[in-house]
Amino acid sequence: MSTAESKVERVFFTRLMENEDLLEAVIKRVERAKVKAGFFFLIGSLKKARLGFFNGQEYQAVEIDRPLEIVSCMGNVSLDEENHVVVHAHMVVSTSQGEAFGGHLLSGCVVSFTAELVLVECAQIPLRRVLDEKTGLRLWSL
Repeated sequence: MSTAESKVERVFFTRLMENEDLLEAVIKRVERAKVKAGFFFLIGSLKKARLGFFNGQEYQAVEIDRPLEIVSCMGNVSLDEENHVVVHAHMVVSTSQGEAFGGHLLSGCVVSFTAELVLVECAQIPLRRVLDEKTGLRLWSL
């Protein structure tokens, strides 16, 4: 079992704006803050969502095209082999009737009124994602 340890360095509180793509907006804020490793959580509302389910070979997209509440979204931040930001997140959304949908956060989730992001930097850890031959996924190399 691989484990790494770090302390919290900085914490950012930021608002995402209407019509932003949720995943792209998170990546943009992470890059602007120059965070290379950390975690985040966010809440808010969406006009529509695009979530993924990994079937062992690829992500199958699930699209919900109606107003949604972000019940919970959490994820982590690391870098790939070329020092590009990688955001890995899962999200649960609900309809006005309380139906819930969850999965991997994919591009295509459009912010409605707002979303509130709390980003926590863990600067003392070289957190990297590298291609895992067995799964075809970019997994942490600790």
